[in-house]
Amino acid sequence: MSHLAMPHLAIRKLLPILPLLLLAACTAQTPQAPRAALPPPPDPKTQMTALEDRIEALVEAERLKLDPKAKPLQLDPELMKVARARAADMAAKNYLAHAGPDGVTSATLLMDEDATFQGLLGENLAAQHYVKQTGVNVDVFARRFLDTWVKSKPHRDNLAFPQYDRTGVGAAVNGDTVYVTQLFATDLGLTTLRDPASKPAVFPSPGAAQAASRQPPVRLRGAEGVAPQQSPSR
Repeated sequence: MSHLAMPHLAIRKLLPILPLLLLAACTAQTPQAPRAALPPPPDPKTQMTALEDRIEALVEAERLKLDPKAKPLQLDPELMKVARARAADMAAKNYLAHAGPDGVTSATLLMDEDATFQGLLGENLAAQHYVKQTGVNVDVFARRFLDTWVKSKPHRDNLAFPQYDRTGVGAAVNGDTVYVTQLFATDLGLTTLRDPASKPAVFPSPGAAQAASRQPPVRLRGAEGVAPQQSPSR
């Protein structure tokens, strides 16, 4: 009797499984509708103006957070023009440095553009890669650029220097890399053009340039406060 019962129990346990297997087989044979293709991301070149605007807004907010007494930054057309020229040059020639291969700097460009410029010019640079399949998310990229600068003391000191009252941002793209230049400027209260023919004097920090301005006859026309060379930002 025990031998007859065992197969019967085994059959009863297996029977409920058969419909599931058949159902699975039928389900697997049902064709699925193809997924809709995602639209391609925007051409990054069309996003550079929006990126410039977002960086400017984020830097201004961070600057006032670091020093609530810092002067508000006003967008300056000349600084915008020079910042864009520097970003475009870095993108075209694939480098990240405060001076181009030809020796041109933001200070020399600005002094060529404005013969009356004098004071302190600060510059922060950075570059960031992107994946062509996903493109450039303006807000995400702007926050990454800001984060890169804030984590570097020289760059943070540059953007937080309270005497700066003008700024300009330039962004350019080439290949899979976005290059950004942000310029900051102040006349340091200078009212008399010291020497129109003088060349820019480079200082390790805005504070050092400000100290030098109080010790005549140091010439400050086009003085450039730049951060030491680092990667991926400058």
